[in-house]
Amino acid sequence: MNAFKNDLIQSLHEALAHAKGEVHATTHAPVSPREVRKQAKLTQAQMAPLMGMSLSGYRKWEQGARKVSGPAAALLLVIQKEPEAIKRALLSS
Repeated sequence: MNAFKNDLIQSLHEALAHAKGEVHATTHAPVSPREVRKQAKLTQAQMAPLMGMSLSGYRKWEQGARKVSGPAAALLLVIQKEPEAIKRALLSS
């Protein structure tokens, strides 16, 4: 329970600092899933499990029906910068 209490207090301090303008969130430029996939020379069927999602969900990203955000956007940036490392780590059995 102490760990939870400490985490909660820390979160409240961070929220207060953010509200005061003392801390700013890091944002990244939007990444196109299609461009990243093509750059990595992957098919949609290969890219979907790499992103941890269904093929239909991934296709919705590429079509613009769903927005990429949060950790998925960060993973796309990593794939864009280090495609071979990601393939080795996540596609090899």
